[in-house]
Amino acid sequence: MASYVIAALAVLVSLSLPSETTATYSYSSPPPPTPHYYYKSPPPPPKHPHPHPYKYKSPPPPVYSPPPPHPVYKYKSPPPPPPHPVYKYKSPPPPPPVYSPPPPHPVYKYKSPPPPPPHPVYKYKSPPPPPPVYSPPPPHPVYKYKSPPPPPHPYKSPPPPPPVYSPPHVYYYASPPPPHHY
Repeated sequence: MASYVIAALAVLVSLSLPSETTATYSYSSPPPPTPHYYYKSPPPPPKHPHPHPYKYKSPPPPVYSPPPPHPVYKYKSPPPPPPHPVYKYKSPPPPPPVYSPPPPHPVYKYKSPPPPPPHPVYKYKSPPPPPPVYSPPPPHPVYKYKSPPPPPHPYKSPPPPPPVYSPPHVYYYASPPPPHHY
């Protein structure tokens, strides 16, 4: 029980402390100063206009002139031939096709003799038998077997009489019986 109380107090204390994500830290000492760059050599002198500017011996070039026109491309080889002209018939064009029904399918000719015709319907030479007279089906026999019936006997002659029980014949030794080996 005491361990539960200690654990609960530890959780409360840890929750009451400020978290690291929201804390704003103040430096214990001032931040380091930014270092100043010192030239190893004195800085270059400031730029002054040149006392003797260069004088052109010829007039300066024009400020703007339009670009020269693009030269027309000249083929190094002769240009490709023009496309083929439309073919003109030397004779009048053929007449448009007139619709005609397709030819009938050719009748299949057997390469071997055709099959024989189907058998004709049998005609009675005598009057047909009378239609069967309806009679109710015989009642289903009552099933008495608890197991399937025995198979019919294969004998062609009457079966042999059932064996008569007789006790097994006891053989009486003329001398004592031999010892058993176990």
